[in-house]
Amino acid sequence: MSSFLSYLISGISLGSVYAIIALGYTMVYGIAKMLNFAHGDIIMVGAYMAYVTFTGLGLPPIAAIAVATVGCTVLGVLIEAIAYKPLRGASSLNVLITAIGVSYFLQNSALLVFGADSKTFTSLVNIPSVSIMDGAVIISGVTIASIVTCIIVMVVLTLFINKTKAGQAMLAVSEDTGAATLMGISVNRTIAITFAIGSALAGIAGVLLCSAYPTLSSQTGAMPGIKAFTAAVFGGIGSIPGAMIGGMVMGVVENLSKAYISSQLSDAIVFALLIIILLVKPTGLMGKKIQEKV
Repeated sequence: MSSFLSYLISGISLGSVYAIIALGYTMVYGIAKMLNFAHGDIIMVGAYMAYVTFTGLGLPPIAAIAVATVGCTVLGVLIEAIAYKPLRGASSLNVLITAIGVSYFLQNSALLVFGADSKTFTSLVNIPSVSIMDGAVIISGVTIASIVTCIIVMVVLTLFINKTKAGQAMLAVSEDTGAATLMGISVNRTIAITFAIGSALAGIAGVLLCSAYPTLSSQTGAMPGIKAFTAAVFGGIGSIPGAMIGGMVMGVVENLSKAYISSQLSDAIVFALLIIILLVKPTGLMGKKIQEKV
């Protein structure tokens, strides 16, 4: 029982990181109607920023987290302005190819700057571990930080979208870009804000991910990015609660599969579950079916 609970809590922790990353995917798709496949590599860039700030410059952990968050925010806005904004009216295929190009650009830039050798990432989370069930289960500080951060991000993001003018503008643009423009909403500014928020979340996720799994390389964000995108689709792409639920389910299924079935087959099991869910509910768990006018 204690081992199962330990695996379950670890899975929720991993799922929390996936959920934070998935929120960036689902926000950009919901508002800009594009898949930013460079999002996973922004996670890697954020982790390197934190690594340089903390390990290289010796600044406090809070400074490293702030640098990663702010740096990724600026990077996300620049990527949107330089790579995606000129393609606003282009086909989805052109945008997709550009996103893949940006992803490879970030990966190879990291290779040039930091080299191919993996770096050991020192955890920036200084929360003490907690033991339950008379010490049979130990919950690490990183696990606590990941779960709490995910909940806070979810609540703040929901309040931001529902209670602020910028959030209402996002909802309007996601519903009808043309009508939002006629109402005086700046679509370009709204999309830039969306990229800024999503990239900031990627920076936070990068710190949490590498604090839990302390190996950093140019490929660090690749697989977590794919799994987070899968979590967004699983929960319903475009749905913020769906991204959180999808991330949690992905993390738990992956961890329990590694523990009780096979560590080699865990990824296959996760993606097989996605296929089954989409066969039953093509829009994802919380996705809405969109009626297209003819």
